[in-house]
Amino acid sequence: MKNIHKNNEPASLVEHRCSAHAGYDNYGDKQALRECLVTEQGCLCAYCMQRIRSEVGKMKIEHWHCQSNYPNEQLDYKNLLGVCMGGEGFSPHEQHCDTCKGDRDFCMNPTDPAQHIEQQIKFLGNGVIKSDNDVLDFELNDVLNLNHPQLVRNRKAMLDSFIQVLRPGSLGRGVLQRYITQWTTPDDGMFQPYCMVVVYWLRKRLART
Repeated sequence: MKNIHKNNEPASLVEHRCSAHAGYDNYGDKQALRECLVTEQGCLCAYCMQRIRSEVGKMKIEHWHCQSNYPNEQLDYKNLLGVCMGGEGFSPHEQHCDTCKGDRDFCMNPTDPAQHIEQQIKFLGNGVIKSDNDVLDFELNDVLNLNHPQLVRNRKAMLDSFIQVLRPGSLGRGVLQRYITQWTTPDDGMFQPYCMVVVYWLRKRLART
């Protein structure tokens, strides 16, 4: 997971929210909403960080606070995230992210700068995601299933592939900082899938240098 900085919401969402009987289900410009969410998230799922696209069937619009329990937030842009399909249609133990979460609460909103999700998450060298916060650690596994075996393999593969291209003895503070900048502010606005696994590793190395 990574921090998400919210940009301007679609004008159509603002207009719809001001109309009579406005709700999420009768909002007709969800494509504009998908495009805004994907752009501000750098084309990554807000939870697992795999690649998402703004097309129908390539992502879902997630209500961090679900519509059924928090109806007053269904059109609140701060409550909306772009997420992957999360194993939709597969058995429950194969699902993750919003598909696994359903109507349950997740304690951390990656768009909330006060919570700073990146400071709450650890990525182990074997691809496992965890937290020292016991509630968050439980929900990473139970609510979002982010240690689904395929996600663990994907995160480990990303870190392994990055480490393999490094030159021995090349990681001074300046080099480490340049890598961190490269992985957190890509020129094209598209983050690498699972980028925070590499960033976490780099930040640990930098702290020891």
